[in-house]
This record gives sequence, structure tokens and C-alpha cells, in this order.
Amino acid sequence: MLIIPAIDIIDGKCVRLTQGDYNQKKVYNEHPLEVAKAFEGAGITHLHLVDLDGARARHIVNYKVLETIASKTSLTIDFGGGLKSDQDVHIAFESGAHQITGGTIAVKGAAIFTNWINKYGGDKIILGADVKDRKIAVHGWEETSDLDLFDFVADYQTKGIQRVICTDIAKDGMLEGAATDLYKELIDRFADLEIIASGGVSDLADLERLAEVGCHGAIVGKALYEGRIRLEDVRIY
Repeated sequence: MLIIPAIDIIDGKCVRLTQGDYNQKKVYNEHPLEVAKAFEGAGITHLHLVDLDGARARHIVNYKVLETIASKTSLTIDFGGGLKSDQDVHIAFESGAHQITGGTIAVKGAAIFTNWINKYGGDKIILGADVKDRKIAVHGWEETSDLDLFDFVADYQTKGIQRVICTDIAKDGMLEGAATDLYKELIDRFADLEIIASGGVSDLADLERLAEVGCHGAIVGKALYEGRIRLEDVRIY
């Protein structure tokens, strides 16, 4: 199972939110590159980089942070947050993203998102499925749709998606454990997809449970920043 640390960016700084609430923001480092280099130095190979300013502005904002990390580390970066146009995606890839993640655009602009899958391939475009009570949430989690998680994923599987990052908003930033049962359901139903868990990971036991149910990867944020999980311990996965 891939361990994928998350760096969330607001005003060019490394932050974490609680349940996606911009009013519950904590700055962990003013220099995201330092954080990325620490991950790389510990043997981490992948990074989940989120442009929270972009998610709110609904267009890419912090591409310079992406460019800096991509050019000064060898991390495989998936980038998301505010990607709403062909130009946004072009900028993200030109700035060094290996993959991009689309959530809101996959709901509100399905034709655009499907075109990205066709243009770049299912290995480059990741489906972001952010859920609240099993319904898909959009616009930086500030709005919940009526779209069922499983129907959403099934539809995009037919369109060529290979990888899904699923975040249970109720768990995100709470350090109370991941939604393991939900991920097991996804894995059981979509055996051909790579399911990446996101939200709630609080300790190594959470990672063990996610690995046991078959998650392709697990995104870890606050648990690393708060010292609940040490970087030197995650390489066993």
C-alpha cells in the first residue's frame, strides 16, 4: 500500500483543515518545499498536493508551489484543487504534476472531465470522490450533492478512470480513524480500480487496517504533522 503524505496549500503555506473547514486552519510550515524534502528524505515516493486557495477560487492558484516541489524533489505528485478548465490542467502538468485529481469538475463539468480522461488517460486523471453521508460533496466540501458515491464511481469506471481518491469528510482532520468499512465496500465492488483512502488516519493501526482491506494507497496528513505517525515507520507498507 502506498503511503501518500498530503500537503495542503493556503497562501503558499502548508496547512491542515478540520473537516474541510477553512475557519479551522492550522499552519504547519510556511515553506512547503521543506516539508516535501523531509518526506522525500524519509523514503516517501508520492505526494498529494492540494491547492485549497484554488478550490475556493475555482481555478488553479498555487501552481508555483507545485513547480517548486516538482523541480526540487523526485516525488510523484498528484495535484488537485480548483482545476476547472483545460487551461488549469495544462498549467498543472506543465508545472510538474504527474497526475491531477478532479472532484467538483467531475460532478459539475462531467463532459470536461471526461475529455481529460480521453486526452491524458486514466493513469493521469484521478477521480476525487469526497463524500458526506455517502453523497458526493463539491466546491471545497462546502456543498453536498444528491449524487451517490457508488453510482458516481461506477459511471466514471465506464469512462476509463483507474484510480479513485475517496475522502470521508466527517473523518478528515479528526484523527479518529479512517472509514475502513466504506473503503472495503468500494474495493469489493470495484475490484479493478485503485482505491486510495483519505481522511481520519490517526496511527499505524489505521494504516494496517486499510492495507488489510486492500487499499491501493492511504493519504496521511494531520497524523504526520502532529507526530502521531513517524515518517520512519511508514515505509513498512
